[in-house]
Amino acid sequence: MFKRLTVVLLAALALTACDGVDPNSPLGQRKAIFKAMLKTSEDMGGMLRGRVPFDGAKFADGAVQLDALSHQPWQHFPQVRDEGDSSARADVWERQARFHDLARQLEGVTGELVDATHTQPLDAAQLKGPMDKVEAACKACHTEFRNH
Repeated sequence: MFKRLTVVLLAALALTACDGVDPNSPLGQRKAIFKAMLKTSEDMGGMLRGRVPFDGAKFADGAVQLDALSHQPWQHFPQVRDEGDSSARADVWERQARFHDLARQLEGVTGELVDATHTQPLDAAQLKGPMDKVEAACKACHTEFRNH
């Protein structure tokens, strides 16, 4: 009896430890990219809001990384809605032109953020505007196309 209970308990723990998304699937790929984007932008925003000390070199590296990441998730949205626990609304597939327009806007403002980091020495106050544009672009897409 104890062995069976242990096996059942271990199986339940194993199932709850994974979210059931294949990391190689389009959903898994885009979730990983979006998580990396969130982590990078949170670190950068923390520097600009005084939650962590401002480090110009780290901020500039983060801007380059965020710009590179901003070009990646869109290829992992198939033409037809995929199955799985996605936060994407059906509108992503029903209004693809608008979705891709917002994606291009994000790519543009992350590029502007990288450009803003070329002026040395970096000043956190001068980077706030370009970073606000990046955050606004993320929010605009989430408002229209994300469930939560």
